[in-house]
Amino acid sequence: MSAVNDSLVVARRNLIRMGRIPEMLVFGLIQPIMFVVLFTYVFGGSIQVGSSNSTQAYREFLMAGIFAQTVTFATAGAGAGIADDMHKGLIDRFRSLPMARGAVLTGRTLADLVQTALTLVVLAVVALIVGWRAHENVGKVLTGFGLLLLLGYAFSWIGALIGLSVRTPEAATSGGLIWLFPLTFISNAFVDANQMPAFLRHIAEWNPFSATVQASRELFGNLPPGFRTPDAWPMQHPVWASLIWSVVIIAVFRTLAVRKYRRAAD
Repeated sequence: MSAVNDSLVVARRNLIRMGRIPEMLVFGLIQPIMFVVLFTYVFGGSIQVGSSNSTQAYREFLMAGIFAQTVTFATAGAGAGIADDMHKGLIDRFRSLPMARGAVLTGRTLADLVQTALTLVVLAVVALIVGWRAHENVGKVLTGFGLLLLLGYAFSWIGALIGLSVRTPEAATSGGLIWLFPLTFISNAFVDANQMPAFLRHIAEWNPFSATVQASRELFGNLPPGFRTPDAWPMQHPVWASLIWSVVIIAVFRTLAVRKYRRAAD
């Protein structure tokens, strides 16, 4: 309970800091909104998904990918924030307090999760404005968003490890983004993976990012007409695959990040 309380105190500290710098949230929204508008109105109707070339079918196919990309790109912000705290000597101040060592990272990732949730709400409103619709019941839709937030929380631990491993916030931002672009584009987020070359298709089908995108599409009822679900296990059971991938990522990278933090604090 002491570790939980310490984590909540650190999370509150980070949320207060975010509230005093509203441009962090504003700038975090610009990129996903641009992706929504560009892919919807520039590429919509020219990319075939399933058996349809319609703009509406692609718009609904696209949104789960945009949602997933948004929550994973928060990784860069998490890494930069932790690197900034390290650079400013925050660890030295926390080290002098009787608090759990892992609470600093847990509190930070929880605060990032709240920020990601707010971003996702705003993005969903924008999606509704441009014509996206969910066709399943409220429970399934909320489950889909829950899986997206769980993936975002898992990736924030990757960002935490990156932030602890570099010397400057700028390096953490670059290190947090450079691997996310191939991860998100070699996936089923923006195009039908069935249309990829064989070796890329297999990577996309077993990509943890793709599992969450596929699960969200199914839970939102956004699979286009004539869409053929790939035979790979993660695509046939995307909800379970998404849960398993997210839990494994959290378990592995939280352990590595906390260990790295303890070494830095000793």
